[in-house]
Amino acid sequence: MEKFTKLTGIAAPMPLVNIDTDMIIPKQFLKTIKRSGLGVSLFDEMRYDRQGNENPDFVLNKPQYRDAQILVTGENFGCGSSREHAPWALLDFGIRCVIAPSFADIFYNNCFKNGILPIALPQEEVDKLMDDAARGANATVTVDLENQTISGPDGGTISFEVDAFKKHCLLNGLDDIGLSLEKVASIDAFEAQASAARPWV
Repeated sequence: MEKFTKLTGIAAPMPLVNIDTDMIIPKQFLKTIKRSGLGVSLFDEMRYDRQGNENPDFVLNKPQYRDAQILVTGENFGCGSSREHAPWALLDFGIRCVIAPSFADIFYNNCFKNGILPIALPQEEVDKLMDDAARGANATVTVDLENQTISGPDGGTISFEVDAFKKHCLLNGLDDIGLSLEKVASIDAFEAQASAARPWV
């Protein structure tokens, strides 16, 4: 998993509440177990018309937001089913950070396991960042995980909270497998001791 330390990028505004995982990546795209290739289908039903043409009014289709790495959105983001494809699709598109007043619990935890930083902030602070994001290509925002700060284009800074263990994992690029591999020496020692004690197993 790629480390998340400090991210400076374009923030895209999506002022919608209750964006569920089916909106993020519709069910017809869940046939794959690969984490790559899903970005093109991110927000499919809002992003394209029935003929597959881009909807020019959708935020991520606008030229100034095509390379957005930060999404500023409404409360209860990621609700609905627990599909892990939702963070996969966001990451494959290029989104590394989602800022909202609140998140669905399973989606929130899945983000950390896939290298995405979800940040929950009070509504008034999300509104400020939403206003910053509305500036388009000038909406450069810096998210500093080490110092737990968000800096807007005007230099203002917002602090955020994050669980210490989840922060450690993101800073070091550790998913569940990576965490296990940190203990490989202890695992090998246990296996050797167990084999010696019970060679018939």
